[in-house]
Amino acid sequence: MYPGSYAAWREEALEQLNAKNDRLQKDFGLGSWARYDYDLTTGRLLFSGEGVVKVIAEIQIAGSTSAKARNWLWAWANSNLPGDLLSDAKLVRSFGESNKIDELAQSYVIDTDNDLEALGWDLTGAMVRICNALGAYRSPRGEGGGLYLSIKSIDWAS
Repeated sequence: MYPGSYAAWREEALEQLNAKNDRLQKDFGLGSWARYDYDLTTGRLLFSGEGVVKVIAEIQIAGSTSAKARNWLWAWANSNLPGDLLSDAKLVRSFGESNKIDELAQSYVIDTDNDLEALGWDLTGAMVRICNALGAYRSPRGEGGGLYLSIKSIDWAS
């Protein structure tokens, strides 16, 4: 799965994520709904219009960015998150350890390029690729960072 240059592999993973997210936007309108809510107890991401849930996605948590700390924190390293939504992030950690890729195996990744959002999408793209997710969604956080969620399944609400 990971043949050589990690930088090229990660760039390709981001391209794949962008294509997957474009498909989710086209098929389910992701990014255009009036409201979204995530529920970490049920592992669902809900998209609503006019007060009615229209799309339901099953999620895993990739990680989060912090504007204050200027870094990424992998979900598996965040003790505040529910364990049943971390299995994909743990697979990424194992992949990183097996392939000696520090930024996939260490808890934090520092934002050295001063582009926190790009870092979040890059690392989420790696998780989506490793775990064969359908795409990803970023929920902004109050302090300027984001919570990155991978989408495992998605469908119209009945």
